This record gives sequence, C-alpha cells and structure tokens, in this order.
Amino acid sequence: MTHPVLEISGLTKHYGGVHALNDADFILAPGEHVAIVGDNGAGKSTFVRNLTGVERRTRGSVKFYGEEVDFASPLEARDAGIETVYQNLALADELDVPTNIFLGRELTKFDFGPFSWMDKKAMLAESQELLQKTGVKIPDLSQSLRGMSGGQRQCVAISRAAGWGDKLIIMDEPTAALGIQESTRVENIIRGLKEKGTPLILISHNLRQVFNLVDRIIVFRQGRIVGDKLTAETDGNEIVSMITGVDQVVHKDASYI
Repeated sequence: MTHPVLEISGLTKHYGGVHALNDADFILAPGEHVAIVGDNGAGKSTFVRNLTGVERRTRGSVKFYGEEVDFASPLEARDAGIETVYQNLALADELDVPTNIFLGRELTKFDFGPFSWMDKKAMLAESQELLQKTGVKIPDLSQSLRGMSGGQRQCVAISRAAGWGDKLIIMDEPTAALGIQESTRVENIIRGLKEKGTPLILISHNLRQVFNLVDRIIVFRQGRIVGDKLTAETDGNEIVSMITGVDQVVHKDASYI
C-alpha cells in the first residue's frame, strides 16, 4: 500500500485570541507538486511552521508517509526527510559553500566528538556534484556566502534542500527577491525535482510561477483553506477570487500582489 506523503487533519494554531490557522486538512500524493497561495497573513507560513516543528500546533494530526509525527523542532523534521527553504534562507554567511551545504551533516576524517576533523576535500567534491546536478554554477566554492549575490545564495539553499530532501521539499517564496535570470534557474531546479519524483510544496505570490510549476493549488484565506484546485482545471481569475473573497479579473500570468 502506498501512503500519501502528507496526510494532515484539523491542523490548528492559535496565538492567544488570534486564530492564525483553523482546521486545515491537506493531502500530498507521492511525486506531487502543490502550491500554497494566499494574501499576507492568510495562514500559509503558519501552516508550514507548524508542519516542520518551528512552532507547536494547538491541535490536529500530521501523518508523514503513514506515520503519525509531531516534530519538536525543524531538526527533527529534517532528520525525518523534510527539507525546507525558508525566506531567510538559514545560511551561515561567513562560511563557504560546501560548509553551508553540509551544515549539521559535516563529513569527518576522525571522529573524536568536539575534536573531530572535517573532511573538507570530500565535502567539496560532493558539493560540486550536487551543484552540477541542480544546474547551479558558482565559480569559487571556497568564498564565503557574504560575497555572493542574492540569487547565488538562494541557489545554494535550494541545492542543499534538493540534495538532502528525497522525501519532501518545502520552498517558501524561493524567487521573491530574485531577478528574471535567477528566478528561471530556480524554476528549472524545481522542474528537475518533478522529473525525479521528489514531492514539493511551494509557497508563492507569483501566479505565473504557480501555474507553470505545480499540479495543484491550495488557497488560504483568513487562516482557513478555502480552495483546492487542480492547476489544469482552474485559472488566475478563480484563484484570485478565492484569495480575496471577491470576483476579480486578472491575467493568468500575473502576480496577485
């Protein structure tokens, strides 16, 4: 029997009297790419934070490949096979590319606890292979991330997720601060993940991107899921109407912000 990647029932998060997320039901099939859309404050990021252990949910259940889970931290979610690319990237700017890719997973030559020696040569070789697979080109992997462009830094974070996340990858606005060329590179990485059969959840304000990349669109409004549409069976008009709660006329390729 093949279990869904995710089976979420009644996921709810309250901050005192503020109901940020209410009774969210969600299923992600193996290999499926799904977009989560909604206005600012609609509950999208709250949904992801409570799924990945950044916050503890008020109530609800989460099954990951058929197993009930309740992650106490993002590290637990990562260890289970969920890789998340957050908007703040969670990178160490003073470290080089291989060290960032292997952050928390460092390869060692001699393992003596706090006195272990990192195997930098092996980390460099595997990082080069990983970046090549994802189509990311960075001339000098030994430089710190602080000297890189926003697009390069984003691609390092995404390549790290693509390299380790074989069970599920979540991307929160991966191209929000990127130019056209850099956004195209990220979108090609996402297409590559689709070809590999890696399931993905994409949070994006860009409807052009959403319609080009995913199989299904989930719409949040005021802390609730108000729409669940196959991409091939909807259009920008319908999605924006669900996001705002009013009928609007928009072009399918437009962003709704």
